[in-house]
Amino acid sequence: MVEMRRRTALLILFIALLISGCSVFGGKTAGDIVVLPLGNEVSVTEGSAVYALPLTVFEFVITAEKRTEVPGPYALYAEEMTGLDNVITVENESWILNEVRLNTAEELDPSQFYVIEGTTMMQSNMLALRKNGLVLDINPDLYDRAASNDLQDGFGHTGLLFPDRGVYEYGTTRTDTAYRLVRADTAFIRVPYLVQKKKGMTLAEEAREAADRLLELREGRHMILTGETNIFPQDGAAIDEINRLEREYTALFAGKTWTERRTFRIWVTPVLPMAGSKTTIFTFSESLGVNTSAGGAGEPVQMEIVPSGKTRDLKLVMRPASTKKEQTATDRLYYRVPDVAEITVSLGEEKLLTARKLVYQFGSTVALPSNIIIGK
Repeated sequence: MVEMRRRTALLILFIALLISGCSVFGGKTAGDIVVLPLGNEVSVTEGSAVYALPLTVFEFVITAEKRTEVPGPYALYAEEMTGLDNVITVENESWILNEVRLNTAEELDPSQFYVIEGTTMMQSNMLALRKNGLVLDINPDLYDRAASNDLQDGFGHTGLLFPDRGVYEYGTTRTDTAYRLVRADTAFIRVPYLVQKKKGMTLAEEAREAADRLLELREGRHMILTGETNIFPQDGAAIDEINRLEREYTALFAGKTWTERRTFRIWVTPVLPMAGSKTTIFTFSESLGVNTSAGGAGEPVQMEIVPSGKTRDLKLVMRPASTKKEQTATDRLYYRVPDVAEITVSLGEEKLLTARKLVYQFGSTVALPSNIIIGK
């Protein structure tokens, strides 16, 4: 029994020594694995792998509404003939800012590409880092997002604004008798003939006739609703048609108004100098609307980014290299830890948007030995 225990102890000790003598590199040194930033002096060779660190991009989706007002042809006679006041007398366009939304996307940072070269099988933590979004593969699927459709719906008013001016006839014909001299033998005689003259209606006359028809429509609707008329049909279709005609004739005096909703998209890549300061992302004017240029006409809409700074000191807690070999070690995987930032978008003193987002480029780039397996 004692001999059996002794053999078991020796076997366990032998296995422990065997494991400690083996490395994850298959018996080769860490120098067989090289991870270097891709630059002018570093090129990609055959059998190498390239990865990049993520970069956060802001997408601002702005929704604005345009309101158009057009006066009616009889606006000057509205109060006199129909009793309407505060009608539209001049054509006008105005804008209101409805909504500002913020979306974020991760892209490849063009200044943070790295090359992995190795002569042996490397057990790395790349899969875990990639799953957590700390590194990115050079993969076109990353940019295979649905494209944004910027075609606007309901772009303006189409067709005639006032197809019916509310007049039965826009001109009258008057017949007069005229005479012309005709020579007969030695004398001249006057021969009568008829002359038709067309005379157009003045704007005031047209307005008076449209006002009369408007009042007739209101009276007819009242008679149908109260049952004082025998005109058929006396159902909802007749009332709907009278209401439609009343709106059209009222618009001849009060004017017409319609609105259009438009969507704009602006992409902004945050950089460290933006932190703690205000950056103009677009301008807005009540008369001109949204101008996607930061220097356009109108009042600036500004973005302020305040990083939390929680990952700012990550590099300070890294263990300093104690040997020359550790100082020149190249078997490390570089990855980026994002920082939380508070984003505020304001127009003057009015806040349009507040959000908290992860911003990778505001975080820290740290190194991890490539032979450490995360999550295993």
